[in-house]
Amino acid sequence: MNILSIDTSNYVMGVAVIKSGTVIGEYTTNIKKNHSIRLMPAIDHLMKETNTLPEELDRIAVAQGPGSYTGVRIGLTTAKTMAWALNIPVVGVSSLEAVAGQGLFFDGYICPFFDARRGRVYTGLYNNRMKIVKPETNVSMEDWLKEVQSLDKPILFLSQDVHVYEEMVKDTLGDQAVIPEGPYHFARPSLIAFAAQRKEPDSLHELVPNYLRLPEAEAKWLAQQEK
Repeated sequence: MNILSIDTSNYVMGVAVIKSGTVIGEYTTNIKKNHSIRLMPAIDHLMKETNTLPEELDRIAVAQGPGSYTGVRIGLTTAKTMAWALNIPVVGVSSLEAVAGQGLFFDGYICPFFDARRGRVYTGLYNNRMKIVKPETNVSMEDWLKEVQSLDKPILFLSQDVHVYEEMVKDTLGDQAVIPEGPYHFARPSLIAFAAQRKEPDSLHELVPNYLRLPEAEAKWLAQQEK
C-alpha cells in the first residue's frame, strides 16, 4: 500500500511517503511559518524525490487534530481535496496518537499533550500498543496529573510544549514521570501513515477537524445566542 501522509496540525509541518510498509521519504520542519504556503511545495518535492506519481497512491493520511485550528484545517482540506481528485480513500489520525507513536517501545503508559493555553492541555493516555487508556480530552494540566498519579506504571510524557509543563509534571509525579530528549517530542508524518494502515478509511465528506473544544470565536457566538 502506498500512502502519502500530511501533518500541519501544530508547528511541525510534515509529509511522508510509505510504500509497502517502507518509509520512502519524509520531510519535517519545526518552524513558525505559514503551512498554507509551504505544504503543497513540500508534497510536490517529496513526491518527485521519491519518484512517486499521484496515481500510484492508494490512500492519504492526515493529522486531524487537536492542535492549531488553522493548521488542522489546512491539512484536512489538502488531504480531502487530493483524495477526491485521485478517487482514493482518506484516513484521519489523531494528532495526539501520532505523537504517542514515538513511545511505542516504552514499558508503561504514554501521555502525549499539546498546550491549550491558560493552564489547559489537549491530552490522552495510551499504552504501548497504541490503545487508548484514557480518552483524549481538553483539561487542566493540574487536574490531569492528579488523575494519572494513581496509576501503577511509569508515564512517558511527549509534547512539543513539554517545556511549558515539565516542572509541574516532575513536581507532581516525581520518578513516575519520564521525559525524554527533544527529538521524541515531535510527531513524525511516517507514523501517521503507518497508523492509517491499521484504520478504516473515513467518509470523505464526514471527515472533520477534531478540535476537542470549540474555537473561541464560535464559543463566544454560542454564548451570545443563549442570552
